[in-house]
Amino acid sequence: MCPNNSGNPRSTPSKAPPAVAELPPYPPQPIPNFAPTAPVVSKPSDWSTGLCSCCEDISSCITTCCCPCITFGQNAEIIDRGTTSCVGAGLVYYLLAHACCSCLYTCTYRKKLRSLFGLKEEPCADFFVHCCCHFCAICQEYRELQSQGFDPSVGWLANVDRWNRGGAMAPPTFATGMAR
Repeated sequence: MCPNNSGNPRSTPSKAPPAVAELPPYPPQPIPNFAPTAPVVSKPSDWSTGLCSCCEDISSCITTCCCPCITFGQNAEIIDRGTTSCVGAGLVYYLLAHACCSCLYTCTYRKKLRSLFGLKEEPCADFFVHCCCHFCAICQEYRELQSQGFDPSVGWLANVDRWNRGGAMAPPTFATGMAR
């Protein structure tokens, strides 16, 4: 009989765990954030056009009246800086419109747009604007993106490509930090 075996056939001699080399700790890696962040703005600014100024851009007005999922999809792609595709956002809008609840989805993008550019919540809360004046709100958001230097009709990547090439359009500035 072995000295380590106390008569129990299942017991095995105890072994010390193998020595593990200590590795230096790695610094934490930052997680990329592609979503727009809400800036801190002391005084919100006015929208570039009014809610009922749809006729200032006839082509977006007609497109929105005939097929609002297109205009909304273009807006959403720019507001999300390319992380949401125009087709994806437009399809979600289309499906929600058949359930009569697309304003629940679109009002979130109005809020994102306002926080990106430090705009006032007017004439009332975002949900009520989209609930009562849905097409006008989508058109106003499209025009606001245009006035901020974007061309929503070509998509996020085409806008970035224009800025990188030094085209006629300058990159827009997002409201970040405290405004004086």
